[in-house]
Amino acid sequence: MHVRALMTSEPLTVGPDTPVIEARRMMSERRIRHLLVTDGGRLAGIVTDRDIRLNLPSPATSLSVWEMNYLLARLTVASVMTGSVITVGPERDAAEAARIMLDHKIGALPVVDAGKVVGIITEADILRAFTAMAGSGEARPVLTLRVS
Repeated sequence: MHVRALMTSEPLTVGPDTPVIEARRMMSERRIRHLLVTDGGRLAGIVTDRDIRLNLPSPATSLSVWEMNYLLARLTVASVMTGSVITVGPERDAAEAARIMLDHKIGALPVVDAGKVVGIITEADILRAFTAMAGSGEARPVLTLRVS
């Protein structure tokens, strides 16, 4: 099975100048954990929900609300993203993509074809395929409770 069969095509992307707060809102609304950063149609990086959380101020901060909002409005995706990104092609074997994710302890791989972002493959995509191959296409419970 190829990556193309499992990937999410036309993934949500943002530019490097996108404010982190906007990226966080987009990720929350779409219920995604990885956001690809593109610049001029080329992959510039990837930002995860963890990258964003680690760069937001602590609730115990001594900054005022106005100071915090001012700083957050100026913080861009470019300053928190991972710039050197491991990618795969759409014709790569999906098992190889899963192995790359395991080896590098990452949750997603941008899918790039001829220098253009064509998709993203995530842990969820791999698990979805695994459960489909394991049987009915849906994850089955490990434990079934019976009420008498």
